[in-house]
Formats: sequence, structure tokens, C-alpha cells
Amino acid sequence: MNRTKVLLGAIVVVWAIMFLVPVAAQAISAPSSGSFAYDVYDIAINKILKGPIGFVCGGAAIVLGAVNAIGGRVMSAVPCVLGGAAILKADAITTSLGLLF
Repeated sequence: MNRTKVLLGAIVVVWAIMFLVPVAAQAISAPSSGSFAYDVYDIAINKILKGPIGFVCGGAAIVLGAVNAIGGRVMSAVPCVLGGAAILKADAITTSLGLLF
């Protein structure tokens, strides 16, 4: 009983710290032309992932996931569909990751 009270108290303290301490949301925006590393962002995101290469790869991954799902291989279908959707929405994911990139 004593361990339960200590564990509950620790959980309440961690919860209070998490929700009472303000944390600023940090995200990046797409760089503008002429800014630092714009060329890298332009090639990687705009020309590859948002271009025909990214569309074909994302669409192919979703189709592969659908084929696996129809074949009853759900555990291999889920990563294909999620990966294809991530490739198709790579620009939104990149700007929402914040300081990770």
C-alpha cells in the first residue's frame, strides 16, 4: 500500500510538471528564396518529394499496401500505406517537425 502511494505521488508530480510548465511550440517554415540552405530544401522537398519522383513512390507504396491488404498480409500493408502517405505529404511533415531538422 505504501509503494502505491509513492508511485501515485510521483505520477501526480510528473503530470503537474508536464502540464503546468509552459513550453513554446517550435516549428520551422519553408525557407524563402535566397535564405540559408534554400537550395537543399528546394531540391529535396520541392523537386524530389513533391515532384514526379515523390508522387510515383508514394502512389506505388500505397498500391503495394492495398495489394498486401487484399492478400491478407495486413502487417506488411500498414507500413506501406503509412509510408506512402508520408511521402505524399512530406512538405507538411517537414515544416511541422520543428527543431528536429
